[in-house]
Amino acid sequence: MQDFLTFQTFITPTLLILFYYIGAIVIPFVSYMIARWIKSSYFKDVSSEIKKSLSTKQRFHVLGIAILCFFCMELFWRVIFEFFIAYFDMHDALMKLNVSN
Repeated sequence: MQDFLTFQTFITPTLLILFYYIGAIVIPFVSYMIARWIKSSYFKDVSSEIKKSLSTKQRFHVLGIAILCFFCMELFWRVIFEFFIAYFDMHDALMKLNVSN
């Protein structure tokens, strides 16, 4: 308990894991809603014309690009949190070295 009160032990790594999972679920939905809002607010006429002129093959290409963007977004989210967690692991390792000397 004293390590917690003197900031020798951090609660941030545990919270980071929690926020990672929350963000991994929430961010795709939020980004989809923002994309729909932008499309309906600014590109309503253009999007309907594009939708009419796309062939089935082109629609699959657009869907493939959207899925690729989704995976890249999730991968980037994961890398950011791995960096943060690695930072706190380095801190813990340095604190162990400091205690042993």
